[in-house]
Amino acid sequence: MPQPTQRVPYGYEPPPSSTRGTLIYYDSFQDTSDGELEQALITMQQMNFSRLVLYPLHEQTVKRMSKESVAPFYQRERRLQDWKQHNAHRAVIIEGWDGKRKKYTPMEAALRTLIDHYESPYFLLMTPEMANQFASFSIFEEWISKISLVLTEEPVQLHPRLSKFSRRWRVAGETAPGQDKNASSDRS
Repeated sequence: MPQPTQRVPYGYEPPPSSTRGTLIYYDSFQDTSDGELEQALITMQQMNFSRLVLYPLHEQTVKRMSKESVAPFYQRERRLQDWKQHNAHRAVIIEGWDGKRKKYTPMEAALRTLIDHYESPYFLLMTPEMANQFASFSIFEEWISKISLVLTEEPVQLHPRLSKFSRRWRVAGETAPGQDKNASSDRS
């Protein structure tokens, strides 16, 4: 069915959107507490993202990445669904693509799929441990130019590639990307 034509005055420009892009929380969600999920939601609102995508990893993916055993995918996904219903926030999406594949999914394939389905700019929300694992992959330097990282907390130990690309990541709650990192590197 065709949409009716709308008339606007000459030179009209729509007001800029106050929200932008997608914050993708990439994690196994095995030990993620409700407080950490709330913090992710607060980070999404503080940074004015239009949506928060929770991307739980399949157990085969977690096993290959960290050699840890986790609960089955459907149990972790169900817990996220319960949290989402409790919060009743429309901007939160639980992406089940990794669970539908039912096997190991390389991070590059997951990122490509997420970029195809959601609007830019893209920010990956990760724990410092997951960010260090991501930095250890050969695809890191290619992807860090397309996405930015938001870490859930200040990392204790940094992978050398994370240090090299310090301008492309920040800690959740910081006012400006790299503000504290640059101050500490100027002192040395």
